[in-house]
Amino acid sequence: MTRNSLLAAVAVSAILSASPIPSAGIALAQEQSATPAPATQERSATPAPATQVPVELPKAPPAAAVPAPHAPAAAVQAPATWAPSPAAPTEPRVQPAPNTAGGEEPSATALTLPHDLSPWSMFMNADIVVKAVMIGLAFASLVTWTIWLAKSLEILGGKLRARRAVDAIANAATLMQAGRALGHSGGPGALLVRAAEEERALSAGALDHVSGDGLKERVTSRLSRIEAAASRRMSRGTGLLATIGSTAPFVGLFGTVWGIMNAFIGISQAQTTNLAVVAPGIAEALLATAMGLVAAIPAVVVYNVFARSIAGYRQILVDASAGVERLLSRDLDFRTVPPASAIAAE
Repeated sequence: MTRNSLLAAVAVSAILSASPIPSAGIALAQEQSATPAPATQERSATPAPATQVPVELPKAPPAAAVPAPHAPAAAVQAPATWAPSPAAPTEPRVQPAPNTAGGEEPSATALTLPHDLSPWSMFMNADIVVKAVMIGLAFASLVTWTIWLAKSLEILGGKLRARRAVDAIANAATLMQAGRALGHSGGPGALLVRAAEEERALSAGALDHVSGDGLKERVTSRLSRIEAAASRRMSRGTGLLATIGSTAPFVGLFGTVWGIMNAFIGISQAQTTNLAVVAPGIAEALLATAMGLVAAIPAVVVYNVFARSIAGYRQILVDASAGVERLLSRDLDFRTVPPASAIAAE
């Protein structure tokens, strides 16, 4: 065997002995690619380690045949780049926080109610019966304040006229002087004086033959009728105040009962006890009671005030009537006195 043939045989044996090394490198790369990378490992721009396994090959002329085993390694590298990593633990979804800009926080008042709960809106949304009750109570309240204004002015004027009449009667010595002092002024006081003068004039012919007791009785009867008429005139309208004060709360209670019945019917139809559904009907019902109290309380107070004022007015008329009777009695006593004494008395 020649030297060249010996060298060729050695090279062939070296190539054959070196060929299993790449296959071992490929198996190692596959094993490394099969193991999942940790979830927290950052991606690297460099290729996977499986492609960087160093393979030492003996320097030999047929080195061109060595790159062939690297093709499977490249094929192995591709799955390693998109292989699914272990699923990271999912975190619970966090609901978006409500917008609390400006310090505003959601509250129960932000709930949408069926309609506005202002008094006017409750009246407009009330049942027809409840509306009728509310309108009647509002009219009763208007009547109360109208009577208060009118009767206050009437009682004040009547008291002033009656006091002037009492002063004129007290300062007069005879009925004639009292009549001249009062003149043609109106009022019950002036009527008392004129009634006594008229009755004395009608009985002038009989006074010369009988005593003056009959005249006094007739004058007293006429004065009492004038007092009663003046008192009735001054008390006109106060009975309506008493009626309003005693019946308005019960009328309002009727509206409340009717409204609550409708509210319960609405609750049964809605099949819910939510406050937003229950509150409007109950509020409308209670508004009727509130209006009844608004109409009744002022009526009772005004009635009591007028009762005391009218009682004082009657007392002034009694004083005026007593003054007229005294003047009449004095005139009867002086009818038998000589004229000089009568003139001195005047």
